Amino acid sequence: MSPDETVSASAQAIRQGILRESRRANRGHIGSALSVADLVAGIVHTLDFSRRPESDRDRFVLSKGHAALAYYVGLQRIGVLGPRALDEFCANGSRLSTHPDHEVPGIHFSTGSLGLGVSYAAGSALAARLRGSPRRTVALVSDAELNCGLSWEAIMFAAHHRLGRLHLVVDLNGSQAFGATRDVLDVSPLAARLEAFGMSVDEIDGHDAPQVRGALEGPADDPSRPRATLARTRLGHGVSFMAGRLEWHYLQMTDDQYRQAMLEVSPSCDARS
Repeated sequence: MSPDETVSASAQAIRQGILRESRRANRGHIGSALSVADLVAGIVHTLDFSRRPESDRDRFVLSKGHAALAYYVGLQRIGVLGPRALDEFCANGSRLSTHPDHEVPGIHFSTGSLGLGVSYAAGSALAARLRGSPRRTVALVSDAELNCGLSWEAIMFAAHHRLGRLHLVVDLNGSQAFGATRDVLDVSPLAARLEAFGMSVDEIDGHDAPQVRGALEGPADDPSRPRATLARTRLGHGVSFMAGRLEWHYLQMTDDQYRQAMLEVSPSCDARS
């Protein structure tokens, strides 16, 4: 299987896992998690989570913490979480909650308060430089988080210190809890704004495996500047009745909706499993 095929297959498995575990636990931000499935697949197959010593392993910040279920499934996909770990998703006393907990293997930062993740990532990148570590820091950020002034302070900090090992991946799905991002607080033209704040910017289709992998693995235009990849995505991607529908930021599936969704993300799967 080629690297692109591996990322594509993992994205499909992540979508299935999101639906399965969300239905079982009757929890999870389904639309938001589906939005980033392809991005998470690229991240878990690109970053070094295990080969180097712990201090030199790449760092990932899921700033968009409410999409944690996608990341849990991705970590299980690469063996960081065990095959039965997701049975504990949202169970009483479990660390696998709807937002990431740093005590879970593969998670370095507890997140959920939106807007903080860029600051965590900038601090991680600076710490790596001070340690002389080659590790990268990648943060997956929602476009709506860029409504927060704290994010822009961190971007300025990263640009000022020329943290070239920092890479922000922006989930540009255009929606947030209270409506379309353009209506709540428009961040466009986002590429121009990020460039004005000192970042190197590229744009991709966030549901296209080769583009996702290329953005994560390819060299930056200027290796001394922090980088941002704007990934055009869609809330609820992969499921027809969820795609682009704001209500799936919160809603849970009925049994019939679950069966239909599972058939759509993998026609050969058995929705009863």
